[in-house]
Amino acid sequence: MNLSYVDFITFGAFLAVVVGVSLYAGRREGTTEDYFLAGRSLTWWLIGISLIASNISTEHFVGMAGSAYGRVGLAIASYEWMAAVTLVLVAWFLLPRFLRAGIYTMPEYLEYRYDARSRAVMAFFLMLAYIVVALATVLYSGAIGLNAIFELPELFAERFGLDGEAAQSAAMVSSIWLIGIVAGAYTIYGGLKAVVWSDLIQGSVLMLGGLLVLVIGFDVLGGTAGISGGIRVFFEANAHKLHTVLPWNDPEMPWIAVFVGGLWIPNLFYWGMNQFITQRTLGAKSLAEGQKGILFAAFLKLLIPFIIVFPGIMAFQLYGSEIRTPDEAYPYLISRILPPQLRGVMLAALTGAVMSSFNSMLNSASTIFTMDLYARHFRPEASTEKLVRVGRIATAAFAVIACLWAPFISRFEGVFTYIQMVWGFITPGIVAAFLFGMVVKKAPPTAALGALLMSPPLYALLLWSLPDVAFLHHMLFTFLVQIAFMAAVTARSPLKVPVTLPDAGLVDCTPMRGRYLGGGTVIAATALLYIVFW
Repeated sequence: MNLSYVDFITFGAFLAVVVGVSLYAGRREGTTEDYFLAGRSLTWWLIGISLIASNISTEHFVGMAGSAYGRVGLAIASYEWMAAVTLVLVAWFLLPRFLRAGIYTMPEYLEYRYDARSRAVMAFFLMLAYIVVALATVLYSGAIGLNAIFELPELFAERFGLDGEAAQSAAMVSSIWLIGIVAGAYTIYGGLKAVVWSDLIQGSVLMLGGLLVLVIGFDVLGGTAGISGGIRVFFEANAHKLHTVLPWNDPEMPWIAVFVGGLWIPNLFYWGMNQFITQRTLGAKSLAEGQKGILFAAFLKLLIPFIIVFPGIMAFQLYGSEIRTPDEAYPYLISRILPPQLRGVMLAALTGAVMSSFNSMLNSASTIFTMDLYARHFRPEASTEKLVRVGRIATAAFAVIACLWAPFISRFEGVFTYIQMVWGFITPGIVAAFLFGMVVKKAPPTAALGALLMSPPLYALLLWSLPDVAFLHHMLFTFLVQIAFMAAVTARSPLKVPVTLPDAGLVDCTPMRGRYLGGGTVIAATALLYIVFW
């Protein structure tokens, strides 16, 4: 794909708008509540769009579309549709507890429920995972996606006279630092408010760009029959790929793991206990606004497979004999069907997807370091101005570390395998500690601490001893063992007085009206989608 000046102008204008709006939105962030939680003033539409923009990255446009192109087909949509149901549960049951306690971070909740040791362990785990895994892999996968879609190595080779390997390396490093510097700059300056306003712009462009690719793809398939004819051709030719339920022993998406098994563990962690996602809900101006924002995100989640998974299947139908690997499916499709005038828009959309995920993770890593580690253990007496300054320094440091580490991700066997393996070491223990503590009020601190610490070695043992079993089953087994451990510890040494969490009174915790109707509609829509594509 040869980029034109129009593409570069569109791309540059998009970045300028994002940076300008973000800097303006975050210009008065002087306190920790302002900088880390946007002054607890976020409204539902900002929360909803920001949740989706932070979640979607090149992992979806490259990895999910690639899975749809290959053997899995539409079944990969379970990650999105089951996430919609998980979001409903978060809005109903988890968010009210978090907002009532007035917490800044998810590890802080564990201190209220258990003790400072549990908070420190979770904070350390999340910090390590964000820096070594999340930030670096978002940059790396984002650079891979941009290079594949817009053939940046060829551009470097042509403009600077580099050979193949040198051009590839230069394009990769340049893309990584471009994303890191641009997204890091306004995140350092404006905190969460800058992040959510950039998410609003980037998320909107992302959804519209994905919808554009879908519509043009149908039009190409239809030929003279147009979009309606393309839709008919698509469904007739790909009926075998448009199934959402795979056999119970499928190595990637077994139905038992999707509906009643291990998929619930990463989903509950990701949407309800993962700082870089929950931070925008913690910044809600009220519980009602937070719940409306989460339900809005849940409705958007139902649409994601149609603008990402369907194009992956289209790529196989149109160019299956030309595409070398499944991960190239989406990039190859848009390189063939998008007209020159729209390539800059899609470049902006995909860059925005990477930047939204990166700046969200960056801001959350800084929040955890500042509030859970620095303010809690090193400088408890620090002023709010000092904490904001430390947060900005931490944000800059984490951005630089991620940019330096990202190129080395290529040494691992597959970026998505790398992500799944590392997150799986800590998520079962965190979910067990949160859920068991909410249900069993007399669970002692040693139960949570033990569950958190045993998660990495137990998961590692399962990976080593049962390498051919789906990783979702490993996560479920680890979680069940930890729940059994916490139950045994509680039965042996229960707290004498049940734990009562504080009511900080920082926001109005009156639930939204019609929350059960809205959440029930999401669940019913999800069930209908599974029935239609069974």
